[in-house]
Amino acid sequence: MMDSAVRLLYIDDDIALARLVQRKLGRRGYVVECAASGQEGLARVAQGGISVVGLDHEMPDAIGLDILPALLAGADAPPVVYVTGAGDTRVAVAALKAGASDYVPKENGDGFFDLLVAAIEQAIQKAQLRRERELAERQVRAARDRAELLLQEVNHRVANSLALVAAFVQLQKSCLSDPLARAALEGTQARITAIAGIHRSLYTSGDTRSVQIDVYLKALLADMHSAMASHRPDAFLVTADTVLVPTDKAVSLAVIVTELVTNACKYAYPEGRTGSIRVRAVAVDGQLSVSVEDDGVGFPAGGAPQGTGLGTRIVHAMASNLGAMLHHDRQHNGTRMTLTMPL
Repeated sequence: MMDSAVRLLYIDDDIALARLVQRKLGRRGYVVECAASGQEGLARVAQGGISVVGLDHEMPDAIGLDILPALLAGADAPPVVYVTGAGDTRVAVAALKAGASDYVPKENGDGFFDLLVAAIEQAIQKAQLRRERELAERQVRAARDRAELLLQEVNHRVANSLALVAAFVQLQKSCLSDPLARAALEGTQARITAIAGIHRSLYTSGDTRSVQIDVYLKALLADMHSAMASHRPDAFLVTADTVLVPTDKAVSLAVIVTELVTNACKYAYPEGRTGSIRVRAVAVDGQLSVSVEDDGVGFPAGGAPQGTGLGTRIVHAMASNLGAMLHHDRQHNGTRMTLTMPL
């Protein structure tokens, strides 16, 4: 027996059968209201308070299939049990396809009422499960949206904090006279700025899971061109496919590009020489290939690192972290380093 609060609206122009449904189901705990036409039924559903609808197929003003879409059109429409003629399976299938929860064929005797009750109970249970699922989905979406907003705020704060640290490093560098110490702090500042740029990209794009690498590389190279006023080349050129790179991989990639560009700025074009540094990022067959090249003096004989070699160690460590291959094109007139990593 269903809870007495369950209210059934039975729509049927057969007044005698409707009264019989009202009496039979009333004994089983239902509150049953009757409507003699589709329009009367629609008007009653619009008033609210109906738990489930029983809808007959054959009626004088319109068949049930014409009324069914309007019954189900509301945001919180009650489920509909469709009542068909005995053996009329085509109509039953059409009703189910149109959104009816179940169907019941008319037949003589109490069997019809037993089937109707079973269909009503199942329809109410399905409707309850659907509402619970929709509520759960809304809650998951709301939780996800809150988490994404929180991550954006975290990335914003991290980017600002890293920018502040980079500014402190810049102040410290300006207080030093030792060129080696100044160069070391300049490299540290570049690495901090590169990572801060990743976090800035995350909170400005709204996607906390990945970084659009073409947009990021252009912003990174613009920042580096401004920061390296003392020994920058004529131009930094970026050519990149529109590729989304997972955030954790983007951080390592950003540090690698920063190190390679920094090395090119320091060593590619000695005093009296001019040229550009070019960064390319191309995605092919699930692989991302990123190259940094110049037309400068190239590596010295033997390819030994210049300076402290820290930048070279960082590049190799980050490449290993990415599972990437690092290739030095010795046929290039100048220096070309290419990193190939799986996406």
